[in-house]
Amino acid sequence: MDSHGQDEQQVVWAVVGTGIGPLMLAATRAGLVNVVFHATDAVRERTLERLAARLGTEPVEALDSPLLAEAIRQIEAYFAGERHDFDLPLDWSLISGFNRQVLRELASGVPYGTVVGYGDLAGRVGQPGGAQAVGAAMGSNPLPVVVPCHRVVESDGGIGGFGGGLEAKRKLLALEGVLPEPLF
Repeated sequence: MDSHGQDEQQVVWAVVGTGIGPLMLAATRAGLVNVVFHATDAVRERTLERLAARLGTEPVEALDSPLLAEAIRQIEAYFAGERHDFDLPLDWSLISGFNRQVLRELASGVPYGTVVGYGDLAGRVGQPGGAQAVGAAMGSNPLPVVVPCHRVVESDGGIGGFGGGLEAKRKLLALEGVLPEPLF
């Protein structure tokens, strides 16, 4: 509580090593709020500045925070092939409107080991013909891996784009058994 009796926003973060490189996880009291690929020093610095501006408080590095403990455990289990879905509280405050609607449908309606086309996902949220808008929603996903935008592919069989890079998308789809393991 602050001096006015209000709960202060708390944002904690940590970096976790994974099969697709270091991921930065950030959480609030409401839940996991951000997952960031390629968590180099420069990427972390930009992310921390953005989170501070958007959430109104300076994020604190806290690998041992109870707010992150379960997210870290589940991410590690997923990459070890021991977990097929995430059961975490999510803080959706970094995304709103259509993009949030699409990502919520993706999180609940596209299970491990399956893929969906951009157009099919658009239809699921009542926007047939909205494949490009779904692509934009995937690009704005603040919770990749946990909200599995890697499972969205092109209707013609193409892999589509991915904020973490196509190599990471291929590795995630291979981990889930959708694609063969990359040769190199």
